[in-house]
Amino acid sequence: MASRAAVRCKINLQIAPAFRGKVDPAVLRAAVRAALTHQAAPSPAELSLLLTDDTALQSLNHQFLGHNHPTDVLSFPSGELDPATNRRYLGDIAISYPTARRQAQQAAHPIRAELQLLIVHGVLHLLGHDHARAAEKKKMWAAQAEILLAIKAGITAPSL
Repeated sequence: MASRAAVRCKINLQIAPAFRGKVDPAVLRAAVRAALTHQAAPSPAELSLLLTDDTALQSLNHQFLGHNHPTDVLSFPSGELDPATNRRYLGDIAISYPTARRQAQQAAHPIRAELQLLIVHGVLHLLGHDHARAAEKKKMWAAQAEILLAIKAGITAPSL
């Protein structure tokens, strides 16, 4: 794989108070930057990342997708250009820490690795990837696997 230039990105990170001592913000930001760099995302860019609980994710999932249950990660792509900063606002990612913790326990890997997977997955959605069809899913899962390997997340992306 050819070397890619690092993407300049402002990451608006919000971690709910209950989870602040449980995660390293630098690890979360590094996963965002790795995914953006791998995908040669527009630079400069900006996005928001929210780490919260199941109740918040259930509310967002219900409000925006009509599914009244919690989920692990939601992405809300934007792509708008801020004329004041010349940064492309890529969108918002919301992750449920409790769901990520449960999934990490089920898969027998660290919560850090699960959060990295969910962040990479969310960023790929912001950049236009999807997994509704088999061909799209194959391409997205391959990108996830390459990014997780590059950041040495300690897990591989889910298989097809």
